[in-house]
Amino acid sequence: MDEGFGQNTPERGHGGKHGHVPVLLKEAIDFLAIRRGGTYIDATVGLGGHSYEIAKRLGAPGHLIGLDKDPAALESARVRLQPPPEPLTDWPKVTLRHGSFAGLANDQRPTTIDGLLADLGVSSLQLDDAGRGFSFQAEGPLDMRMNTLSGETAEQVVNQVDEVTLANLIYEFGEERRSRRIARAIVRSRPIRTTAQLADIVSAAARPMNQAERRIHPATRTFQALRIFVNRELDDLRDLLKAAPQVLKPGGRLVIISFHSLEDRIVKDALRDGAKQGHYQMLTKKPVTASEEEIDRNPRSRSAKLRAAEKV
Repeated sequence: MDEGFGQNTPERGHGGKHGHVPVLLKEAIDFLAIRRGGTYIDATVGLGGHSYEIAKRLGAPGHLIGLDKDPAALESARVRLQPPPEPLTDWPKVTLRHGSFAGLANDQRPTTIDGLLADLGVSSLQLDDAGRGFSFQAEGPLDMRMNTLSGETAEQVVNQVDEVTLANLIYEFGEERRSRRIARAIVRSRPIRTTAQLADIVSAAARPMNQAERRIHPATRTFQALRIFVNRELDDLRDLLKAAPQVLKPGGRLVIISFHSLEDRIVKDALRDGAKQGHYQMLTKKPVTASEEEIDRNPRSRSAKLRAAEKV
């Protein structure tokens, strides 16, 4: 296995074997239409669930490139994607790289990729580790960085950003209508050090106004907004979508799985515009969603939406 863990080289499955059940696995693999011996990129390799199924179908002399911001995820993927024992030797070359997929166009030669998959969002590895600070379900430090080696933490944001800027980012990235009230409560409660402390402050400021709002935790949108802001998720997604037509071969497939409306809107608009410009043939008129059976097995798949296109 070739491991290019360079800093400058360029939300997910949950539970099950290896602690990982990839979302919309069959659908993603079907839309990729994997060509044996081709070159494929898993732009969010995570714990390697989707990549493992790609590798099984790719075979030698294929090449699978896995990218991820999270060093811990890459280590799990490295173990997951080891070649099987002899005599099963039909395994592709696997390259893992640490970093964001935002730099994809700078890292790949034009029109060399047969398929590109991105499963956006947060992995079970990140959500279930209280020390990462992604979840308000358990006490932990306010970190929220996917790349734990660099960057601004959520704690720095909530304690240092001015009230107006904080309200704007909560509104923009969390679609939270009570963003001003929440930002005011956060500023008044500084310093804030833990996920539980922040969740309590937000919950008190953003009490549910109707029955529908009681279905989700009052801090959900604020935590989403901070995570997106800290990790530049939407900017990176736009960069990935801009680069995709440059690196895909004619006939190459692009498959994106998103988990909230902000992501899905960006993907939908980019693919639609790409089709109008003659870059793509759309493969999904409407987003593909998880079956009831999959949702029963993995409740986190409920919000997943898959969109796919083929390079013309």
